[in-house]
Parts: sequence; structure tokens; C-alpha cells
Amino acid sequence: MIYKILPILLFGFISHSTNLSSTIFHTTELTTTTISKAEMVYENLNTNHFELPTKDSFTKALNGYYLLEETGKIKKNLLTVVDFSLSANEKRLWVIDLLTNEILHQTYVAHGRNTGNEYAKSFSNIPESFQSSLGFYATAETYFGKHGYSLRLDGLEKNINDKARERAIVIHGADYVSENFISQHGRLGRSLGCPSLPKEESKTIIDLIKEKSCLFIYYPSDEYLTKSQLVQV
Repeated sequence: MIYKILPILLFGFISHSTNLSSTIFHTTELTTTTISKAEMVYENLNTNHFELPTKDSFTKALNGYYLLEETGKIKKNLLTVVDFSLSANEKRLWVIDLLTNEILHQTYVAHGRNTGNEYAKSFSNIPESFQSSLGFYATAETYFGKHGYSLRLDGLEKNINDKARERAIVIHGADYVSENFISQHGRLGRSLGCPSLPKEESKTIIDLIKEKSCLFIYYPSDEYLTKSQLVQV
């Protein structure tokens, strides 16, 4: 009986190995295709005389955007990229129209006071930490608060930024986000964790990206890359 059973077991093993190899190849092919697509979009961006974001920040943002779009968590063809690896004295926020493949805005954006001085270093999802949180957000509704016209954010990554609502992490305009503040203090001002914008640009950008567009806050953090389910390395 053993000689009759062995061929069946061997066939089953070969069949399982073939299916597994096919699955691995298919997954690898999908990942490669996605990354190639993101790089292709990056290489063909119309800058409109703005500077390009770094390729790493943009491709990671776009790969996450594709995944969120598939699940319906975002609804607009807009991608906002914030690169906190750059100096606060640089214009490190970009709004990109993925339908026309062009950069619409590039401007200053503040990080949290406990995240760093000129350069961001530390990030947190903890209430009252006064630190910025990394990762992917969906923009939500607007409201008028103590900082005027503001935009609520929903953090889409568990244990990374999902307490954004609880922490009142929103987009708003601020006097300390300006070239004048930089010239007086040597660096941009800092928030309590919000990605604050220049007052003169905040309403235009808020009205453009509100209601289910994708926001990605980037920093080359090994801890974030390990935790995130949306960033393809």
C-alpha cells in the first residue's frame, strides 16, 4: 500500500509548491508593477515651476494612495505629501493633482513642538505629546475653531496616527508659519502636533483637499516602516 500512497503524496507536494511559487511570483510582480507605476508618475510630474518632492516620499505616498483608493477610504484624485525629513525652513508640503499629474501647491508646514526644532526627530500618537504623527490620513470636514477655518483629519494607520481626532490634529493657518517668522527666529514656528500652514494659503488649500483626499506625512523612520501596512518598501 505504501508504494501506492507515495506518488499521491509526492504529487500533492509538487502541486502545493507550484501554487506557492506562483503566488509569490504574482505578489512580487504586483509590487514591482505598483512601484514602477509610482516612479513613472513621479518622473512625469508637471512641476508648474515648483520643486519636486523627493522620489522616496512621493512613491511611498502614491503606493499608499493606490491601496486606500481601492478600499474606498479616499475619494479624490489629490495627494498631499508632507516631508518631515526636510528643514522646517523649506517648503515641504506639496498638493498634487493625480488626474492632471501636476503640482498645484508647495508651501511651508509646521511640525509639533516636541517633535523637534528646525528638524523633526520624534513622533507620537499619544494625546498631549505635542508631537506630530506620521503616516496616511483622510481629510474630513471643515469647521471654525480657535485657529479659524480648519480641516479635521482621520488617521488611517492603527497605533501610528489613529488618535488624530482624539488629539485634535487638524490643518489650520498660523502666524508662526511664515517667512517673516523664520527671519525673526531662525526657524519656522511649531504647533501642538498639527500640520499648520501659512495663514494666507490655508483656506485655499483646505477647500481644495477637504472631504476624503489623501494626506501622507513622511519621515524615513524604521519604526514607522516596520509598523505601516500601507508603505511598500
